[in-house]
Amino acid sequence: MTLPAHTVEAVPASPGSTARAHLLNGDSVARYRAALADGVDRVARRVAGAERPFTGITPDALAPQIAGIDLDRPLGDAGAALDELDDVYLRDAVWFHHPRYLAHLNCPVAIPALLGEAVLTAVNSSLDTWDQSAGATLIERRLIDWTATRIGFGPAADGIFTSGGSQSNLQALLLAREEACRSASTWDARRELLPRLRVITSAAGHFSVQKSAKLLGLAPDAVITVETDPQRRMVPAAVQREIARCRRDGLVVMAVVATAGTTDFGSIDPLAEVAAICATVGAWLHVDAAYGCGLLVSPTRRHLLDGIERADSVTVDYHKSFFQPVSSSALLVRDGAVLRHATYHADYLNPARMVEQRIPNQVDKSLQTTRRFDALKLWLTLRVMGPDALGALFDEVVDRAAGAWELVSEDPRFEVVTRSSLSTVVFRYLPTGPDRELADAANLYAREALASSGAALVAGTTVDGRHFLKFTLLNPETTLDDVGHVLELIAEHASRYVHERSTAADLTCQVG
Repeated sequence: MTLPAHTVEAVPASPGSTARAHLLNGDSVARYRAALADGVDRVARRVAGAERPFTGITPDALAPQIAGIDLDRPLGDAGAALDELDDVYLRDAVWFHHPRYLAHLNCPVAIPALLGEAVLTAVNSSLDTWDQSAGATLIERRLIDWTATRIGFGPAADGIFTSGGSQSNLQALLLAREEACRSASTWDARRELLPRLRVITSAAGHFSVQKSAKLLGLAPDAVITVETDPQRRMVPAAVQREIARCRRDGLVVMAVVATAGTTDFGSIDPLAEVAAICATVGAWLHVDAAYGCGLLVSPTRRHLLDGIERADSVTVDYHKSFFQPVSSSALLVRDGAVLRHATYHADYLNPARMVEQRIPNQVDKSLQTTRRFDALKLWLTLRVMGPDALGALFDEVVDRAAGAWELVSEDPRFEVVTRSSLSTVVFRYLPTGPDRELADAANLYAREALASSGAALVAGTTVDGRHFLKFTLLNPETTLDDVGHVLELIAEHASRYVHERSTAADLTCQVG
């Protein structure tokens, strides 16, 4: 059939042409601005209106709502998707900026870092090769040099940004393993050596050391944990003793892992003493400063890291004590040449000739290939705020934790563990008399009841087999009044539990 000349047949738009409208390009910047502004506005309203750190939502309550969403039927509109997201995420999000969030090593984030996050996700540089990143590569390298200088490393130092402390610890132990295996010139020699490699760390060290050893194919008993002193710091004499025992048993200590800020206690191992021991025996020293790295910019407490400059490698987590969003972390090494153990040349990506041409490809140093430009967040934070301001914020939370420790230690209802060098307080509610046997259960109950109420969030841990609670302070807005209020809530929940259990036990005895 021939249509009249004036009639235009409607041609439905293809799915591809519709989809292209959602891609960021020169034609869609107005849509981009509007969508991001709407999203930022919704988050801002939630942040401003958060009266408590959590709603207390349970997985059982929220899971059906998320499971019921049909991902094959798009909403077609960013505003509608944000409405839905508000119901399934923002409404029940855990807000780390709230002064009564006292649980884990999560910090409120600096606004310049959030600006960096917006920029880096839109440009979407990949930090594996120069031809995917250009200036981003040089910015990351400059930040690595800056951090290495803060640590006290010399001009040979180098490093790489990572996804977090666990990845940094894994790569550090990979480098240590390869350095230990340099004498094994054949595969048979290496196969004979690997089961004899050992890693020494403290009983308060991070679990990623054991996990890394497993991933690296070391023996099941490769990680040797040594005791800590009353301040929960690694005992240097114990390290010496284990090194001597390993030598007698024909074992090779490939690394000693010291901690500058243990997760539970905020304890800092005697770095200078441990470094001296490692230097004497030629063992690789790795310092896990994922938590304590904020001391690198502290105007008053930098001396607590004395000795870290003698480490072979150091883990830092900017997203803990530099007030950066996740992820923002790095591994630093005193001798950049050891990063060759992470290098693999692929013809399509980083052929060997690029080394001759002095083209900087960060994939030569990283366990990852595609990698976000997370360094930009720290870069903008330093350029806007400066390191002294970050250090002052970290000092403030450490000071607050010292005050919180005093508050808990002076309260007869609670038992407190060692005083932290950083910003944690480990304690527990302690019933009196015969009810003391209910202490573990009472503290578990109090933590869960507190979380269910959403009024505050605290962490839990075990100390010498007993259940304890933990404050982790990383928010300068948290006051001692906030801490005191949370203590009262804990005592209320725990004492109610003890009373109900004791009453129930008395009734049982009477009936019996």
